[in-house]
Amino acid sequence: MKRCLAFLLIACFVKTSLPAQKDSLHWVQLFNGKDMTGWDIKITGYDLNDNYNNTVYVQDGIMKVDYDRYTNFTNQFGHIYYKTPYSYYKLVVEYRFVGQQTKGGPSWDVRNSGVMVHSQSAASVRKDQEFPVSLECQLLGGLDSGERSTSNLCTPGTYVQMGGATTMQHCINSTSKTYNGDQWVTVEIVVLGDSLIRHYMEGKMVLEYTHPKIGEQGDNIKRYLDEDYVKRMNEPLKSGYIALQAESAPVQFRKVALLDLSPYKDDPHALAKAIELPYSGK
Repeated sequence: MKRCLAFLLIACFVKTSLPAQKDSLHWVQLFNGKDMTGWDIKITGYDLNDNYNNTVYVQDGIMKVDYDRYTNFTNQFGHIYYKTPYSYYKLVVEYRFVGQQTKGGPSWDVRNSGVMVHSQSAASVRKDQEFPVSLECQLLGGLDSGERSTSNLCTPGTYVQMGGATTMQHCINSTSKTYNGDQWVTVEIVVLGDSLIRHYMEGKMVLEYTHPKIGEQGDNIKRYLDEDYVKRMNEPLKSGYIALQAESAPVQFRKVALLDLSPYKDDPHALAKAIELPYSGK
């Protein structure tokens, strides 16, 4: 039944052009532009909401991930979790990379951040755990030479299907263009439970995957999955928390907005119309 629903929904994406009723939908501003209300901070090696070295703060309407107080980055990977779990939604995030890579930060982490969806809660993350079990919409900034896509997929403690086949590949590139410099970039993510997830850039779909599940292989099992998650191996990932990454690259966020699609999940035609509704800023 789920497979049939997914195929019907995909067809509706293509055929439906009518806008949803604006008065029946409401964008939720997850970031209020003033402070960290509604968000929890978890940095590897530190207790929940120990904002080590004031890594995350709000200034001039912007949520900033800043490493000016660090003398050296030693795997203090951090994530900023919104308080409420979601299952069906459309998420809009506006971000930009600024400044230079933090001393001690991994070379692969230059201008590298992410938006985690279907994540485990901040409270459930182990003190020494670097990344939550989640699906990461990886955000990458250009390096002023060569191509470097953004809105990619990384899968800490998870795996997905692409093109109807299961893949255990940890990171998969999108088809987005490269965004160089300190420009503001907007990414949109459509999340439909465990049926379908899509990443969009400039209104164009750049990545699509389906049927996310909990699971890992090899050494990554111990890295990402505690005993509880090992028991849940291969369980469909239907809902979870949203988190923004703080993993050694200075990055800023000025918009994090969500459109709750759960009221329409049992009506593919209404759901397709709702997904097409552009961000209204309200």
